[in-house]
Amino acid sequence: MLENLLSMISQYSPDSDLDIIIKAYNFAENAHEGQFRKSGEKYFIHPVEVAKILIELELDTTTIAAGLLHDVIEDTKYTYEDLKKAFGQETADLVDGVTKLGKIAYKSKEETQAENLRKMFMAMAKDIRVILIKLADRLHNMRTLKFMSPEKAKEKACETLEIYAPIANRLGIFKIKWELEDIGLRYLDPEGYYDLVEKVAKKRREREEYIKNVVEILKDKLKDIYSDCEIYGRAKHFYSIYKKMKYQNKAFEEIYDLMAVRVIVDSVKDCYGVLGVVHTIWKPIPGRFKDYIAMPKANMYQSLHTTVVGPDGEPLEIQIRTEEMHKVAEYGIAAHWKYKEGKISQNESDMEKKLSWLRQMMEWQKELSDPTEFMEALKIDLFTNQVFVFTPKGDVIELPAGSTPIDFAYKVHTGIGNSLIGAKVDGRIVPIDYKLNNGNIVEILTSSQSNGPSRDWINIVKSSQAKNKIKQWFKKERREENIQRGKELLEKEIKRQGYNPAEILKPKYLNIILKRTNQPTEEDLYAAIGYGGIALNQVIPKLKEEYENDRKIKGESNFKENINTKQQKQKKRYNNQGVIVKDLDNILVRFAKCCTPLPGDEIIGYTTKGRGVSVHRKDCPNINIYDESIANRLLEVKWDIKDISTFEAEIQIIANDRTGLLTDLTQIFSADKVPVKGMNARTTKKKLAYVNLLIEVKSIDQLKSVMNKIKSLQGVIDVFRVIN
Repeated sequence: MLENLLSMISQYSPDSDLDIIIKAYNFAENAHEGQFRKSGEKYFIHPVEVAKILIELELDTTTIAAGLLHDVIEDTKYTYEDLKKAFGQETADLVDGVTKLGKIAYKSKEETQAENLRKMFMAMAKDIRVILIKLADRLHNMRTLKFMSPEKAKEKACETLEIYAPIANRLGIFKIKWELEDIGLRYLDPEGYYDLVEKVAKKRREREEYIKNVVEILKDKLKDIYSDCEIYGRAKHFYSIYKKMKYQNKAFEEIYDLMAVRVIVDSVKDCYGVLGVVHTIWKPIPGRFKDYIAMPKANMYQSLHTTVVGPDGEPLEIQIRTEEMHKVAEYGIAAHWKYKEGKISQNESDMEKKLSWLRQMMEWQKELSDPTEFMEALKIDLFTNQVFVFTPKGDVIELPAGSTPIDFAYKVHTGIGNSLIGAKVDGRIVPIDYKLNNGNIVEILTSSQSNGPSRDWINIVKSSQAKNKIKQWFKKERREENIQRGKELLEKEIKRQGYNPAEILKPKYLNIILKRTNQPTEEDLYAAIGYGGIALNQVIPKLKEEYENDRKIKGESNFKENINTKQQKQKKRYNNQGVIVKDLDNILVRFAKCCTPLPGDEIIGYTTKGRGVSVHRKDCPNINIYDESIANRLLEVKWDIKDISTFEAEIQIIANDRTGLLTDLTQIFSADKVPVKGMNARTTKKKLAYVNLLIEVKSIDQLKSVMNKIKSLQGVIDVFRVIN
């Protein structure tokens, strides 16, 4: 394996220092001795495969060595200091940047993921090679996903499609992006994936013959002018076909660009020359020409794309680019690393420009302490499609798809955003929530008399940069207003959850929250809540936890009802729900929405925090009576329905779609005097009707009677109760 690695490196970089590779190989092999993967093979195979992927990207020996060592700190006895001593700080920093925060206990899975990504992006900002190692690591893990449980494989596939494939796309590394997406799809929707594979395979020979014919025509037309050009067909990847079918609601037969023709030439001038020849052979389809050479994508991608009416009247996409553009399209940011005497050199200003999005992200991510908000911002700012619009002077501004003139204003300058009073798009006045499109010329109207941004703008803007600038304005300009607003929001939510604000907002509880949120004083905390810098769900759960821990006195219940009169009345009303809780009187009772129990169902009670007893059906998937972690919160309950009239239940009906189906259903409910509270119906391409009904019944027996009558209707395939 070592000889193979050294041979691969020597092919693209004969003068590289291979000693570091040999040393890292032996160090990692020794460190992982006795460790095995779920497949049963030696764990050391994984870092070797990661190194191979990095070699395929033609990276430097320091990065490849770090790839061999990338799991040493996390999974073996060796530390960062050990690696620094053995390989130097550069290699140790690369490994540390990839290492997960596995030893730190966070409150939620999302918080763990957010913190891992924060650390990774901070390391990326120092050295972009960190993410190249991480992508190689993820790619090999995806290739061996079959050895994981179906649930774990699906979870990894989802994370890959949400986070890592978009990062590869943002860095322009399509070679890795496409494979991550296709493998992710295979595990996330295996039925859809294999159905697509079968459909593509059926028409492969037919398409290959068609592309072969197109290539021959092009070669014949271009041979005298561009004799050195390279022409070949390119198959579309499964995930891109799947996305087009799913999000554009297209049938497989409606997708014509399953294959494209790519032409590689010597210069930019030749790209446009070939384009002219192509348009003389076949007619271009209006609106389908894209010039990514004059206006490159954010991930550095450059190419000319044109769709023409090809032979036999079939739409055909043709891509034209230079060899250098092709290398960047395949390897992205990795294509910009060059060798010189065994060291990497790079054009600093060029790289800085290409990674400006990363610097920007590092600025706004410091403002986001809530992991949920961080993950959402990450997906919006980095991983959504982009729109390119122009200033009146012709400068190009890149924004997330769906952005508004407010996003544009804050991208240009904070002062312009804060003084915005209106906007023009292509010379016309538009609303400030207008969705910008590619090519729009945007002009911002400002006034020195402006009162500043509106709080509503936070919900209108798309980019995290704009949201943070608006929040910062409110933080600075409206402190007193923010303090008052934050206190009101906090007290209102505490009351809503059944607690007394006077008891829970005491200094001894608030001081813990101040330390947790890094706020110096109570006023700072209220102000941060007021301008949106801290979410209520970051504060209230911890407040409740501290309050309840302080009140754990023998015999006292572990939840707190509000003592005001209004909630006392609500409590009294809720107690009359037709359910008796064993050994407890005058207790707040509610029916779980997930399984909507009915008289006649076997039921069980679950003690909740602050909301009394939740009654579930015993077969509800949300209540596992054999789970030891919740056993002490389960209570014996039974029906007491002498004063109760009706209960809500949701049913779903699957039937062959036909005229009069809903009329027949209505007649059954009318005859049995069963009120219908809500209905949702849809049909599929296979002519099946799915009807969801929310109805009121007196007991499980009445529900069964109604369902049996529905089953007897013409074309009905199935009827069942819905559990959310």
